[in-house]
Amino acid sequence: MDEILSVIKNKDPEQREFHQAVDEVLETVKPVLDKNPEYRKQAVLARITEPERVIMFRVPWMDDDGQVHVNRGFRVEMNSAIGPYKGGLRFHPSVNLGIIKFLAFEQVFKNSLTTLAMGGGKGGSDFNPKGKSDAEVMRFCQAFMAELFRHIGPNTDVPAGDIGVGAREIGFLFGMYKKLSNEFTGVLTGKSLDWGGSLIRPEATGYGTVYFGAEMLATRGETFAGKTCLVSGAGNVAQFTTEKLIELGGRVLTLSDSSGYIYDEQGIDSEKLAFVQQLKNVRRGRMAEYVETYPDAVYIPVDPTLDYNPLWAHKADCAFPSATQNEIGAKDGENLVKNGIMLVSEGANMPSVPEAVNLFIEHSLLYAPGKAANAGGVAVSGLEMAQNSMRLAWPREEVDARLKQIMKSIHKTCLDAGENYGVKGNYVAGANIAGFVKVVHAMLDQGLV
Repeated sequence: MDEILSVIKNKDPEQREFHQAVDEVLETVKPVLDKNPEYRKQAVLARITEPERVIMFRVPWMDDDGQVHVNRGFRVEMNSAIGPYKGGLRFHPSVNLGIIKFLAFEQVFKNSLTTLAMGGGKGGSDFNPKGKSDAEVMRFCQAFMAELFRHIGPNTDVPAGDIGVGAREIGFLFGMYKKLSNEFTGVLTGKSLDWGGSLIRPEATGYGTVYFGAEMLATRGETFAGKTCLVSGAGNVAQFTTEKLIELGGRVLTLSDSSGYIYDEQGIDSEKLAFVQQLKNVRRGRMAEYVETYPDAVYIPVDPTLDYNPLWAHKADCAFPSATQNEIGAKDGENLVKNGIMLVSEGANMPSVPEAVNLFIEHSLLYAPGKAANAGGVAVSGLEMAQNSMRLAWPREEVDARLKQIMKSIHKTCLDAGENYGVKGNYVAGANIAGFVKVVHAMLDQGLV
């Protein structure tokens, strides 16, 4: 395994996030390899860490002033052993090949855990939709899809949204795909309800993260009732994590964006959450405006001189990192443990650095890695694909019930895999092992391809 990681680092030394994701998986699946020596002969580690296909392309587009810009587009089709590639598109200045590869790699195991027939992929661009007009975003999306359309399809690769890609972007991308391919098909998920979207899809990642947390709490005879919670981010995942926590009796104290965070000791109730949703989804404003309407709350701007994030230094019972990768550093992990956090359920992908994860496990926190806890989003994307195939739309209650059952199943799968391989109660190892075994079995069944 050290040799595999060394080869990966030598091939692509700049892809730190990808190295981090691979290292975590390799470290936890060692018991599987020890039990199955034929896996080494079949080089499953080398095969599962190398993408089946990497697509990179330029995206030229014109702004409202007639100025031409050029961005870079990506799609990493990581593994299709258990189904067509499935994973979101991210539009953000931080996007590069290493980040997309890490996200695609994580997606393989996440999708495997959902019980649905979906392989893993991810894509995006270093384009920043913030501050752009609708017309500029439309022109960019059309230029992006003008290249991507030839590589995707309902039975090949089905992208979805991610950071920077919401309902607006999905609409523009779908419209261009439909024009170029001359067919109306379920090639993208996260669509509007009026033309093939699924109920609960916007809520799914946040709801699922809370459902998974509830299953973890139940193992200790606890519920969210009366629990104080720290939530980072202010996008879809954070908003619907907050909504579900309020419904289950939790008290959410924080929300954040890239400029800073708010701390509301009284708790963010349904009225305050509706304000945040209007602020972020419609007005596209900043969290600093929250305290203008609710002056009892405190706004803390980002301080780049600190080696920790003060959001994670507040006393609370539960933490839901829902913003971006590596947002919980080693010092943040220490603060969470010191201040009595009993549960961490990841709404973002790989939001905790390895040192923080080790602390959570060492102190026996209920810790759910993103590939398990936030799998609800892609699970409902899979349900959207099923509805599209049948030309049906299931009612809200049915989709939510299916989501809840899938998260319950993922939780049990993680626990069972951990116990079977001698790491009882370790959700990180359990998630990696369960996802890995299913994908590897499918790969070996299909031969050396």
